[in-house]
Amino acid sequence: MLRQLEGSRAVAETVALCRPEVICAYPISPQTHIVEGLSQLVKSGELAPCEFVNVESEFAAMSVAIGASATGARAYTATASQGLLYMAEALYNASGLGLPIVMTVANRAIGAPINIWNDHSDAMSQRDSGWIQLYAETNQEAVDLHVQAFRLAEELSTPVMVCMDGFILTHAFERIDIPAQAQVDAFLPPFVPRQVLDPDEPVSIGAMVGPEAFMEVKYLAHAKQLQALELIPQIAADFEQAFGRSSGGLVREYRAQDAETIVVALGSVLGTIEDVVDELREEGVSIGVVGIGSFRPFPLTAVRAALGHAHRVVVLEKALAVGIGGIVSENVRSALSGIQLHGSTVIAGLGGRPITKDSLRGLFRDAVADRLEPLTFLDMDWDVVNRELERTRSSRTSGPHAENILRDIGAVASRAV
Repeated sequence: MLRQLEGSRAVAETVALCRPEVICAYPISPQTHIVEGLSQLVKSGELAPCEFVNVESEFAAMSVAIGASATGARAYTATASQGLLYMAEALYNASGLGLPIVMTVANRAIGAPINIWNDHSDAMSQRDSGWIQLYAETNQEAVDLHVQAFRLAEELSTPVMVCMDGFILTHAFERIDIPAQAQVDAFLPPFVPRQVLDPDEPVSIGAMVGPEAFMEVKYLAHAKQLQALELIPQIAADFEQAFGRSSGGLVREYRAQDAETIVVALGSVLGTIEDVVDELREEGVSIGVVGIGSFRPFPLTAVRAALGHAHRVVVLEKALAVGIGGIVSENVRSALSGIQLHGSTVIAGLGGRPITKDSLRGLFRDAVADRLEPLTFLDMDWDVVNRELERTRSSRTSGPHAENILRDIGAVASRAV
């Protein structure tokens, strides 16, 4: 049913339709509205039976989810930014134990300096933790991906993150089609765990494994991700048949089949990129877009098929691997191994900096003219950067970068709670 809803509320209501039995919650912006919404549904009795557990930290949230899932409960939590980092040890435990936990990550920048706005640094930092990572372009897709995520997680017995851009999606009000309970029940079968702690049949979960078997166990986690490459598009196709709309999958092409230049991105920025591509197409520019829906597992074959005919590829990403540059682009480069084309990495939107149509238009024109450097920082204020670099060269006690730059640009540092 179409309703005007905040993205977070829509996700909360959809997660409730998936009938989780344990929800572990610790608030951190910008995901807090999701677990608040779920707490209201549990308290009112609309979501039952379900135990809503208020915990003392994000590490505790994931620990409770691990315990709940190990006993056979359908478990869910949500987090963002420093919260995701705080539960990092438990993330590896969840995937290593093969527990089908679903978690929403409302993507937000990682400090220091403190920043509560959106980029993809948090989820990207945990890309090798063994969790499947699915990225939503819109709030409708965020809703749809959660239904698919529970089915995917439980089929493979492995945890899944659904990543949605903080504030840009979580706090946006728009018309969203919330499925009916009967639809979700028909699509998502009751949870039958592949492994479960049972006092009547005691087993150990998380036993010590030495060198004689550790590599084999780790490979099996890798094998599940490879299985997901086949299962994700199957589930997306089943979803489209059941719900009447296309959502999810490994990659999504937009005007890319005949494009000489293709832009690769993930998340909500895809909508803005597509608008600019439409405008440039009207001017005769051969350009298209490939959106990555599944970052882990990374769909090497699908990406290669989508990009292999292009003359040049621009990967626009909202995270920075300090000391090397791009993260997504390194994966794209692996997919295109052996194919000779122009490739560029563009770092954009860090800490919530707006990615505007004007900036993208100029960027894409530079790309088409082969004027882009291998690594570009969109809308970087190089005067500010060079002034700070000169300050550090001229004074041993130059002070912290963030505070110096705020003084230079006349801004006031803000404190996030």
